[in-house]
Amino acid sequence: MRTLIRTSLKITTLSLFLLAGTVITAKAQGPKLQLDQLDSLANKASQTVDVKVDQHLMQITSKIFSDPDDAKIREAIKGVKGIYVKVFSFEKENEYSPADVESVMSQLRGVGWSKIVTVKSKKDGENVEVYLHMTADKIGGLAVLTVEPKQFLVVNIVGPVDLDKLSDLEGTFNIPELGIEKTKSKKP
Repeated sequence: MRTLIRTSLKITTLSLFLLAGTVITAKAQGPKLQLDQLDSLANKASQTVDVKVDQHLMQITSKIFSDPDDAKIREAIKGVKGIYVKVFSFEKENEYSPADVESVMSQLRGVGWSKIVTVKSKKDGENVEVYLHMTADKIGGLAVLTVEPKQFLVVNIVGPVDLDKLSDLEGTFNIPELGIEKTKSKKP
């Protein structure tokens, strides 16, 4: 009986450590997605875009936009800790696997992420999803996932994202119209 109790305690303790490790890992990921597993798609793609602008480069980038006309850009990227983009374009349809998409989707189902936009086109086979990562009551990150028969795209913005400021940039600087509505200010 004693052996059974000791064995049960050991298994329970081990289970608690494993569970705690899983929770810590889930919380530790935060708004930055792990996208390096997609690098193998570059061998199959006819065109690849890979953008990695970390916090240090964000500080340097903000200094580039010193012109008064760039005030909206400076304001929109203020506080952003990183921008990461992966785009893979293919000659033929379905050159990437569902597992490639799932490697990103599984992260977006994690703690803090909420899907806010879904656009699906049966005609073109295009699927777009937009996610926000919430930290307390603030937006801590944004992710856009576009899955098309000949293209796979992931955009990840890490850090506070002000949707009003981001909407100011729609239609300028080659930023597409995203349909972001400005929040209405409350009247006193």
